[in-house]
Amino acid sequence: MITIDIVSDIVCPWCFIGKRRLATAIELVEQERPNFSYQIHWLPFFLNPDTPPEGELYLPFLEKKFGSRERVDALFENVRAAGRPYGIEYAFEKIAFRANTLKAHRLLYWAQQRGPVDQLVERLSSPSFNLANTLAIWKRWSISQRSAACQPKKPRAYLASDQNQDTVRQLEREYRQRGINSVPSFILQNSELIVGAEDPKVAEGILQHMQKS
Repeated sequence: MITIDIVSDIVCPWCFIGKRRLATAIELVEQERPNFSYQIHWLPFFLNPDTPPEGELYLPFLEKKFGSRERVDALFENVRAAGRPYGIEYAFEKIAFRANTLKAHRLLYWAQQRGPVDQLVERLSSPSFNLANTLAIWKRWSISQRSAACQPKKPRAYLASDQNQDTVRQLEREYRQRGINSVPSFILQNSELIVGAEDPKVAEGILQHMQKS
C-alpha cells in the first residue's frame, strides 16, 4: 500500500486544486493497475498562522499582502482558471472573512482516527472557504457516512474544548522543521516529495514507478 501524506491548509485554494489533481493522478494509475492500493493522510499547515481566532476581513488582508486590488484580482482569475478543469468554481467575491483554520485541522485530526475523511475535506474546502458552519458541514458529512462514531454531538463538544490543539500545532511545527514551507505538499511513501498543485502526470509517474519497484 502506498502512503500519501498531504500537508495542506483548508483556506488555500491551490490545496483544493492539488487534491483534485491528485485524485486524477490516482485514477490514471488505477486504469493500468486496478489493484492499486493507497492510503491518504491529511496533515495540518497554517498558511497564515497570525490569523486572529475570530478571523479578519479577507480582501483588505490580501490587498495589503499583494500590494493592490488589481494584483489580487489577477491572482483570483489565475486560480479560477486552474480550478475550472477540475470542477471547482471559486467564489472569492463571497468571502467576507479570512478564517482561522485551527478548528478545521483539529476536526480532521479527530475524524481521521475514525475513518476516511475525503468527503469531509471536500466539504471543508468549499470554494467560498466558509468555516463558520464547520459543525453543519460535519453534520451533513457524518449523516452521509451513516456512522454512529461520527454523530455531530461528539465533534461539537470536541471543538468547544481545546483537545488536540497542542498536538495539531506540534504536527504543523514538525513538518515545517522538515522543510515544508508551502502547500500543498505531497509526501509519497515518506520519501518522494511533490511541492505544489502539480499536473496529475507528475504524481502519476512517481506512483507508477513506486508500484514497479
